Amino acid sequence: MRLGDRDRGNVEDRRGLGGPGLRLGVGGTLVLAVLSVIFGRDLLSEVGGGSAGIESGQGAPEQVERRKAGEAELEDVAVTSFNDVQQVWSRALGRSWRPATLVLFWDGTRSGCGDASSAMGPFYCPLDEKVYMDLGFYRELAERFGAPGELAQAYVVAHEVGHHVQHVLGIASRVREAQARDPAARNRLSVRMELQADCLAGAWARTVGDRGKLDPGDVEAGLQAAAAVGDDRIQRAETGHVQPDAFTHGSSAQRARWFRAGYERPSLDACDTFAE
Repeated sequence: MRLGDRDRGNVEDRRGLGGPGLRLGVGGTLVLAVLSVIFGRDLLSEVGGGSAGIESGQGAPEQVERRKAGEAELEDVAVTSFNDVQQVWSRALGRSWRPATLVLFWDGTRSGCGDASSAMGPFYCPLDEKVYMDLGFYRELAERFGAPGELAQAYVVAHEVGHHVQHVLGIASRVREAQARDPAARNRLSVRMELQADCLAGAWARTVGDRGKLDPGDVEAGLQAAAAVGDDRIQRAETGHVQPDAFTHGSSAQRARWFRAGYERPSLDACDTFAE
């Protein structure tokens, strides 16, 4: 994959910033407690039990610069893909588009949606319209989930920007309203939201290919990344069994299928995962 826009106008680099320990609060603690049950992993202890928390990548200036230098290639993929995805959706949506911001952090940070830990993985916060990412997730994607490669990494960014597209178009707010009206459908609607973001990521990847900027094997890497973070695969790896009723993002097969659907027919209509 060959993307070249390294502009950092919409990038907020918080790596190495010191500060007090993060406090998750009641809501954040409950979310991590539920995730701990689903994945059979004590996420609360990983982020300091929701009280003392974790410090956000503090260290001597030379240590911070060394650590940043070690992430230079990962940072380049994140920034260039973030810029490219935004340019594609800006052209597609015109005046209704609002640019998002990419926040790079280590270990933990504060977002408009509350305190966040790198254990949560990359996420989009609609309240401040920012994508949050600890670049260490890319290593986990390759080593733990077996999905290496630049397009696999870019897929993560494109998926999160896909949530910004949903926010800008009002899809996200309509889904939240539907979830409030029918709490029993909360997980099912969440899965549809995530699959649509996968499809939007696939649609973006197609534009990269149409511009001749994909290398052989890139599309397969994107499909592999989408499948690698399927709920069934993660649950099986973490607990040894699968709980479909607890899915919030979709199965590996669903995620890969919708990424491919967006790639093969790059349009919002093709990404209507709610019509199924």
